[in-house]
Amino acid sequence: MLVTGKILWLRLSRQLLRPRRLAFVEACLIGLVSGLAAVLLGQAVDWAGAWRVHLSYLWPAYLMLPAIGLVGGVLAGWLVERFAPEASGSGMSEVKAVLARVPMPLNLRIALVKLVSATLVLGSGMPLGREGPTVQIGAALANQLSNWVPTSPEHRRQLIAAGAGAGLAAAFNAPIAGVLFVVEELLQDVSGITLGTAILASFIASVISRLYGSHSLDLNLNLAVTHTTFFAQEIPFYVILGILAGLLGIVFNQGVIASLGINRRLLSLSLPWRMGIAGLVTGVVIALLPVAFRNNAGLREILLISNTGWPFAAIALLVQFTLIILTYGSGAPGGLLVPTLALGAALGYLVGAIEQSLLGMSAATTYAHVGMAAFFSAVSKVPITAVIIVFEMTTDFNLVLPLMIVSVIAYLVAEKIDPRSLYDLLLEWKGIHITKEPSTEGLLAQLNAADVMQRRVETLSSQMSIDEAVQAFSDSHHRNFPVLANGKLVGIVTQKDLINFSSQQLSRNRAISEIMTPEPVTVSPTATLAHVLHLLNRYHLGCLPVTEGRKLVGIITRSDIIRVEAERLSGNTQQVEPKSAPSYVIYQTRAPATGKGRLLVPLSHPQTAQTLLEMAAAIAKDRNYEIECLQVIIVPPNRIPSETPVSIAKSLQLLQQAILLGEDWRIPVHTQIRVAHNVAGAILETVKERHIDLVLMGWKGSTSTPGRVFSRVVDTVIRQAACDVVLAKLNHQKDFDRWLLPMAGGPNSSQAIQLLPALACLSTSPQIKLCQVFQPNESIADTALLEKSVNFLQRRINGQVMAIPVRANSVSEAVLECAQQDNSDVIVLGASRESLLQQVIQGNIPENISRKSNCTVIMVRSKT
Repeated sequence: MLVTGKILWLRLSRQLLRPRRLAFVEACLIGLVSGLAAVLLGQAVDWAGAWRVHLSYLWPAYLMLPAIGLVGGVLAGWLVERFAPEASGSGMSEVKAVLARVPMPLNLRIALVKLVSATLVLGSGMPLGREGPTVQIGAALANQLSNWVPTSPEHRRQLIAAGAGAGLAAAFNAPIAGVLFVVEELLQDVSGITLGTAILASFIASVISRLYGSHSLDLNLNLAVTHTTFFAQEIPFYVILGILAGLLGIVFNQGVIASLGINRRLLSLSLPWRMGIAGLVTGVVIALLPVAFRNNAGLREILLISNTGWPFAAIALLVQFTLIILTYGSGAPGGLLVPTLALGAALGYLVGAIEQSLLGMSAATTYAHVGMAAFFSAVSKVPITAVIIVFEMTTDFNLVLPLMIVSVIAYLVAEKIDPRSLYDLLLEWKGIHITKEPSTEGLLAQLNAADVMQRRVETLSSQMSIDEAVQAFSDSHHRNFPVLANGKLVGIVTQKDLINFSSQQLSRNRAISEIMTPEPVTVSPTATLAHVLHLLNRYHLGCLPVTEGRKLVGIITRSDIIRVEAERLSGNTQQVEPKSAPSYVIYQTRAPATGKGRLLVPLSHPQTAQTLLEMAAAIAKDRNYEIECLQVIIVPPNRIPSETPVSIAKSLQLLQQAILLGEDWRIPVHTQIRVAHNVAGAILETVKERHIDLVLMGWKGSTSTPGRVFSRVVDTVIRQAACDVVLAKLNHQKDFDRWLLPMAGGPNSSQAIQLLPALACLSTSPQIKLCQVFQPNESIADTALLEKSVNFLQRRINGQVMAIPVRANSVSEAVLECAQQDNSDVIVLGASRESLLQQVIQGNIPENISRKSNCTVIMVRSKT
């Protein structure tokens, strides 16, 4: 009972810890934590800001506001300089650099320092935003969590980006904008894992922010304009607004960089004093302005919902523009996106005031809302995110068209002058140059387990004794053996397991199921090499079984990965020829996957299809294989297989024969029809995708293609298929009674001998003759191989088996003569991957046998 519970727990934990599932679970947790952090920052900033404004009413503002700004700046600067210098500035550019694989710290310490220092800076009145800190905090928490939890390396970037998106979504209460910001600015990736994790994290963070936060990012948009309109006559004014926003956005970006440069070159002050002076200057300026300027959130609300007049908007634009550049240049930990919204609102209000005075159509506050997206788009170079973020905050459908117009125009104008976003400029100012689109994944992410794994695996039976397992280890160089029961993977036995058992001095007659590791760590054929290497390192393993469900389809070791990397570095890579578009599956059926392996039968000619299927059924029955039947429809090279209409009526007739035969023999039969440019490519793709163990192909017996041994298709499959290949040239008699197996004394014919018992089932009374050819000058004929082969076949075939040694100068002539004298029905030839082709070329398997013989010729090519 205890063992069963342990196995169930292992299965459950492995299912939960699958990389994609774990990534989605982590994304939910990241969204929760990021949302809480954003709420905490927002509440702290609101409380500190309210306390600051309250003190400015109790005491002289010209004393209190500069003092609070000075103290807040100095404390925040000391905290950043002392504990986390990486927490200075917005933090958005640092996150982008980390996602571009620039080695920069991003951890819990930075998140905590950013939280406290941003509260001090924003609460002391500096006109920066909290979205930059929330983005860096969310990304830092995500990165820290991915280090605590065994996260697959290929998903770590997506989770960090999801944390950043969650921080943005919580700050603006805009989950869609958070997702788009990840896709458009941070990763430029729309894969399922990127979208899935970003959506989950952003949604949960927004829910937390809505439940416990301020709902609106200091923009009290519950009072926003609800009756906006859009007329064609206003389009020129929106175009002007877009152009002005694009130009002013470039000036803003350059101003930020210039301010950072001035602070670095001219001010020989420490970070605390630079930030303190910025807070002091901000306090002095605000104290000299009307009371509305003391609350940054209140100032933005006035621009968005009140008709304050164009002088107020002009002063707000000038003052905020200057103070934002001044404070950010000091290194203060604050964001720049919210300030750009405020600047855009002021700019839009000014254009709206002009339009209202000339046409009197829309309120200036409508232009203020649209201006936010325009300035945001120009500065950050993310027009789609700009449209969505303002729409999500206003929920006003009437704003969609104006938002699209101004955002695109502002983006195009700014892009024309300088294609770099503000965050690209900040990174370049720090000496970090990254491309707009992240660099492609390396070899470990480009290849998967099926590309590298060894398909022929030595296994042990779960009923085998430990003593037999010890013998298997001694006969093999392997240090690990997968254990199968009824064709399914149930465990793995290692040398360490045997050593531990031997130390206990117990009986070696026990079954290996008692010492094996049950429910071993496995990977699917589609798992990337990055994930394979992650599992090997995490569990300290030397190899991993590759499974499809619980069926073992291969095994992959560290050596396999090292070999592939070495081949890529040396340029020794093989490609399927000819290079063409991949085939396209337009029809398929699936039977229960109950076999230990799969046998592929490409069907093309109705006259030979039935015989090939009977041969396939005999082999599948003997080896407990499933049959995969393939019909390939060829389309011209100038047509795309996935877009070319074809007729499948004749193909379905061939495949129906296979299904009926499978029902008679009680063998699982899968079928598929592929549209392709060439047959060989379609066969090789099927071998790879369906994890084929053996291919059975028909051959017409001749070829007119220059430079080809059998044919273009057959030669390509023989050379490149990563499985055994059986090539059959069928005659019209379809008899399988008298078999001739030539043996030249080498190891290649052993593959044919292994296959013969299955094929002999096609006859009720098979007669097998083994023929080994010796040279006439050999004084003594070594018939040990013949005798061993006869003993092997006699135990497995219910028929007559005999062997004869033959002396002749030519192997081919001797075999042909034997076949003619005995009136053989079938000749079976064995060879390795290259030998089958080379022997034909060199005459060891001459045309007299493979082309001119009247009987059926079966050639067996081993994988190795």
